[in-house]
Amino acid sequence: MGGGGDFTVTLTKKVVAAMLPMQEHWLPLSNLNLLLPPLDVSVFFCYKNPHDQRVNGGDDFTFGSMIGVLNKAISPEHWRPIMHCQGKLWAHADVRLEDLDLYNPDVSIEGKLVPKKNGVLSVQVTISHSLCISNVVLVGACTFDHRIADAYSANMFLVSWAEMAQSKPLSVVPSFRRSLLNIRRLGSYDPSLDDMYVPISALPPPRAQQPGGADPLISRIYYVMAEQLSLLQMLATSKSSSYKRTKIESFSAFLWKMVAKSAVGENDNKKICKMGIVMDRRMRLSSGDEDKAAVMATYFANVLSIPFGEKMIDEPKVKPFELGGRCRS
Repeated sequence: MGGGGDFTVTLTKKVVAAMLPMQEHWLPLSNLNLLLPPLDVSVFFCYKNPHDQRVNGGDDFTFGSMIGVLNKAISPEHWRPIMHCQGKLWAHADVRLEDLDLYNPDVSIEGKLVPKKNGVLSVQVTISHSLCISNVVLVGACTFDHRIADAYSANMFLVSWAEMAQSKPLSVVPSFRRSLLNIRRLGSYDPSLDDMYVPISALPPPRAQQPGGADPLISRIYYVMAEQLSLLQMLATSKSSSYKRTKIESFSAFLWKMVAKSAVGENDNKKICKMGIVMDRRMRLSSGDEDKAAVMATYFANVLSIPFGEKMIDEPKVKPFELGGRCRS
């Protein structure tokens, strides 16, 4: 990828689509939602201009017609019970997708092709004209407040939006029944959980205030070929064992090993290195009850945990599969 962080995105239109009067619906955050910090998460999708297709069997696709379909599908008449739709952004970008540096999304994507969050959800649709008109590309992006939705819920929203844009019936009707997660008994926690959290005052200062501008939180996008995952899985599986490592185990162990190897500072080997994977817990909370499992499969909110292992930083370099210690969630 090239250095695609230096380009211009021009806001062409902001559509305010809230219909008044509106019936307000107040939805409380669950305890699982409240575990999440005020963190923004984004997703974007890229589409080639489908010249040989038509919108709902009618007019040829144009930027305006595509915007119209997306705008209608996300209008408040569909989403009124769950969303107060204040506005959506349409924009043009003077960059080709092949020139974007997707390895550094914080620089090349955030605030450009992916909108800054305003409220609980922001949507931006961007058109990018390359040198050849046949490669005109549409980029659809959303930024969510993580406190209202995990990746599973965000996917429900995106799939529903796509189905409505294609005039299809909804395959999943989301559930907002917070009572599904009412506690059965007073909770307790292991003292080891104290090691998972630190006061906000103990976090590293913002990037602008740090020597050299180092950023403690870095986003990366990796593109891994299927054959590479299969090779990792083969290398990770011992010939003397009947147990076959899964692809997620194999890749996670490889990533943990690479992160540990990247530590080159003095006394780094004496530091703790942690590896965690975000997991959906809807099936776990159904406790084998098929009826509850069916309801939990449509539950829109946060139902996740992060099981993780920890080791001294030199151990994952040679034994990335042997998490040892405590694997917490």
